[in-house]
Formats: sequence, structure tokens, C-alpha cells
Amino acid sequence: MKHFYLLKEFARAARRSGVTDDALREAVGRAEAGKIDADLGGGLIKQRVARPDEGRSGGFRTIIAYRRGKRAIFMHLFAKARQSNIGPAELETYQKLAKAYQALDDTQLDKLVSRRGWRKIEQDDDQEAHIS
Repeated sequence: MKHFYLLKEFARAARRSGVTDDALREAVGRAEAGKIDADLGGGLIKQRVARPDEGRSGGFRTIIAYRRGKRAIFMHLFAKARQSNIGPAELETYQKLAKAYQALDDTQLDKLVSRRGWRKIEQDDDQEAHIS
């Protein structure tokens, strides 16, 4: 996977929480290696992300529209201490969004970056190969 996307709201929450691009790259790298924290169905996964200067266990959870080797779209970020999980209605909404996002091509996603304030994070081959 060469790049992945952050919804505007996710990017804002990550910035406020001090979640770095490297932490997000690491979460995608673990998923690419088959280390998925939770498969939520419908093209969604939940991955843990470390708090700055701490471990993943007490950190943040991310909801990602994910297709191995193709695309990762970070949709939601929450602190485990504030929210244990997402509810059934939220899950259904995220699954519908994930299905719609996965149907988009790269040109359409790039338009969302420029028009809707999404962020695109690049990842080079060297980064992919060394994430554990």
C-alpha cells in the first residue's frame, strides 16, 4: 500500500490527541502483516494506536475502512478510556460508509482530499517492509 487517507474529522482528532503519522503507518503495517486487532465486518477493522510516548494497550482505537494491499481510510479515533467500543448503529453507519469509500477510485479519493479536507499519507516501500 503506497498511501492511505484520513477523514477530515479523524485528522483533526489525531492532531489534537498527538497521534502521529508514524503511529498510523504502524497500524496499517500491522494490518498488512495480518495483525488486525478486530475485524468488524463490512470492510471495517479496528486497530489500536499508541498514545504519544506510551504503548498501544491504553491508547487509542481507530476504525478503518480497509482492503489489504489496496486502501486504508481512517474514519474514527477514540480513546479506550473514554469509549469502550462503538455501538451497533455506529457500526452499521461506518460499514455503509466503508462500502461507499471502497468503491471510489484514486482520482475520486484525491478529490475528497482537495475538496473535503481529507489528508493523504504517503508510505514508501521501505516503511512498509519494516513495520512490525
